[in-house]
Amino acid sequence: MSETFEAVFAFLDGLGIPYRAIEHAPAFTMADCAALDAALGALTVKNIFLTTKNRKRCYLCITRPDARFHTADISRQVGSSRLSFAPEEMLFDRLRCHGGSASPMGLIFPEAKGVGLIVDAALRRMPVLAFHPCDNTRTLAMTAGDFFDRFLPAVGAEAMDVEIHDFGGIEN
Repeated sequence: MSETFEAVFAFLDGLGIPYRAIEHAPAFTMADCAALDAALGALTVKNIFLTTKNRKRCYLCITRPDARFHTADISRQVGSSRLSFAPEEMLFDRLRCHGGSASPMGLIFPEAKGVGLIVDAALRRMPVLAFHPCDNTRTLAMTAGDFFDRFLPAVGAEAMDVEIHDFGGIEN
């Protein structure tokens, strides 16, 4: 896995995007990430990897950690057939991430071509966002502006903004 997060850091360095990174015990839940947020002065996003029933399309949805996610609502907003949680092997095949480490940083890899990015519109108002670099033993933080205006164009990702109003978890 070290070559994966090293590739992420090299990609960001190549773009000249400033970031802060910390190494830590594996963070599998958003509760695990809360302490990291304080250390980085950032908001660690929740990443949900989704697919259509026929598995022809997949999406990475990034949202606030306490946002309630309804697959039917998100499916409607992005104009897709009903989305559901994608299997871990699909996550690894597309973004080089395992469960608990899903990240838009995986969009740097060629296998990610065609993965749609769904963004909780509220994230655009956050000053600093944090992500795992495809490894949940590290977290990196960058400004939201650098993420949306520099990183996403560099990986060719067009974010589809959605409105998520409720708080409290994930519902299918």
